[in-house]
Amino acid sequence: MPTVPEPVASFIDAVNAHDEEAFLNAFTDRGAVDDWGRVFTGRDEIKAWSDKEFIGARGTLTVEEVDAAQDTVTVVGDWRSSYANGRSMFVFDIDGDRLSRMTIRAG
Repeated sequence: MPTVPEPVASFIDAVNAHDEEAFLNAFTDRGAVDDWGRVFTGRDEIKAWSDKEFIGARGTLTVEEVDAAQDTVTVVGDWRSSYANGRSMFVFDIDGDRLSRMTIRAG
């Protein structure tokens, strides 16, 4: 498995463990999730989205490819959940030791 840099590695561990608190705490206060063009900003919006489509859907990500450049980490992998399945690309914008944005697209 490719090496995933921090803080993305800890974030993926939290997701795969279905640890909602660690998942939410990984984002900055104004962090955002862009899920195929639907944008959820801030803890409350991210939690509401995640409850249905991410952590709440018992999602797991098997990392297949990683590309890290500056403050952006791109991970491509196999996403499995009760909501959606398939090869997906996750682009993480990093701000210090937290995520300012996670963008999800087809992998």
